[in-house]
Amino acid sequence: MERRLAAVLYADVAGYSRLTGADEEGTHRKLNAGLDLLTAGIEAAGGRAVHEAGDAILAEFPSVVAAVTCALDFQDEMQSRNADLAEDERLQFRVGVNLGDVIHDRDDIYGDGVNIAARLEALAEPGGICVSANVFEQVRERVDTAFVDLGPQKMKNIAQPVHAFSVKPGTQADTTRSVSTEAEKPAIAVLPFQNLIGDTDQEFFADGVAEDIISALSRNRWLVVIARNSSFSFKGQSIDLKQVGAQLGVRYVLDGSIRKAGDRIRVTAQLVDSGSGNQLWSERYDRVLEDIFAVQDEITAAIVAAIAPELGKAEQQRASTRTAGQLGAWEVYQRGMWHLYRRTRDDLAEARRLLGRALELDGTLCAAAAGLVDAYYYEIVLGHAESFEENRRLALATARRAIELDPDDGAAHCAMGKARICRREHALAEPDLQLAIELNPSLAWAHYGLGAAAVFSGRGETAIEHLHHAIRLSPRDQHMGSFMVRLAEAYMISRDYDEAIAWGRKSLQQQGFQWSRYAVLIAALGHLGRPEEAQSVLAECLEQRPDFSIDMVRNGHLYTDPQAFEFYLQGLREAGVAET
Repeated sequence: MERRLAAVLYADVAGYSRLTGADEEGTHRKLNAGLDLLTAGIEAAGGRAVHEAGDAILAEFPSVVAAVTCALDFQDEMQSRNADLAEDERLQFRVGVNLGDVIHDRDDIYGDGVNIAARLEALAEPGGICVSANVFEQVRERVDTAFVDLGPQKMKNIAQPVHAFSVKPGTQADTTRSVSTEAEKPAIAVLPFQNLIGDTDQEFFADGVAEDIISALSRNRWLVVIARNSSFSFKGQSIDLKQVGAQLGVRYVLDGSIRKAGDRIRVTAQLVDSGSGNQLWSERYDRVLEDIFAVQDEITAAIVAAIAPELGKAEQQRASTRTAGQLGAWEVYQRGMWHLYRRTRDDLAEARRLLGRALELDGTLCAAAAGLVDAYYYEIVLGHAESFEENRRLALATARRAIELDPDDGAAHCAMGKARICRREHALAEPDLQLAIELNPSLAWAHYGLGAAAVFSGRGETAIEHLHHAIRLSPRDQHMGSFMVRLAEAYMISRDYDEAIAWGRKSLQQQGFQWSRYAVLIAALGHLGRPEEAQSVLAECLEQRPDFSIDMVRNGHLYTDPQAFEFYLQGLREAGVAET
């Protein structure tokens, strides 16, 4: 016996028994004609028809592209032949294509590589083609046709789920998405947390934490979360996390443990890249165990809010390592987000371009629409927009598109809140931001948005509560500079200058440049009568924004409460900031 890697094609007639029952002779003639057509196509493409079995045919090819091209040409010709026939008279084949290891013995081929091709054929629509993910990866840039992601499929007698794609004969790559975004989105498995308490009666708490995390993570629509039944199949097993990732077909694995001492409980959790085995994040949570369900809810919220931005960072890093020709819609989106968080004028322009390109590749990618609203928003608040009114118009239109794409996505409603804020429509922003929190309570940006709307409306005390909650939810968020500067402003308009200065200085330590981080610190120092310190901060700000002035702040602000805004400007004047 000989083993080799081969592209395997399996084709079968859909509804053959029904067709034979209706017209035995006519169906037999059509079958022979169809099999002759397919056999000739296999040979022309350099393949080999291994055997026929009734209405089915098995073939192997040395090239994946040749196998898929052969299947496409065959289905196109069959569609032409069936065009003039009634629906119930058409002979339609299903075709499955897989790339895998096969056993060659006595001119036949065997093994999982063949079995998977047969299972893929059964998934295909009549007249359609279904391929495995490894076939998709090989042909996605070489075959001009559209693919639709079917996700991981459990197959009879196949140990692990097989990621499958439907191929659409007769379509071109630029008419529908040629790169499946769903296949590119990160998948995560949450394993059952280990109960190290030693009390089997507390097993429900360990399981409950993991189950709640699965449920909460599922609210992040950009993330594929493996169902509990699959991830909990590893309960009680000592298994390598890389192996878990391979078996479940996920990019990330979250696991943890629970210990108890007296009335205190400790929960530890770690997030691992299943491909490399590298730990991306870990944390421990110590709580007093008074109300066990309240503690469970609190820890779940903390873990979910913490790992969401870590996953985003990992995805951006992953996208940055791939060449342009390899990038699909999801990876183009992640590259756009990487530029967005840098927030320079050039980076924001590039973010807009990439996020727009991601939407071109996949018009259903709600996350790209929400990210594009972010880009318009930051161009406004950082003073980089070529036309502030045009950015405000585009932000609102794009936010509406995001909600139309997925009305149940908290991030889409959060995007609408941002669009309203940058239009100074703070009262209109709040309902969408509240809805975003209802859809995803761990969405830190929605809590930030409520705080920002309150600051700009002159309600400092209300803003402080929301902003602290956002920071508590996501202490390593890439938006942290925005969180902190708004909190500094909230304290300043509440006349708590020491806190305003403290949070203003913290905001300067965060990623990217925002003139407002300097402005709030300068204004607070001005109100406290510390002009020398204020001038030192101003000099640093002017190095990056030579046009910083009272007029620039007036043109770029988002305040709607005139008293709060005038108080802000007065602090800048007392610190010695020029009017123009």
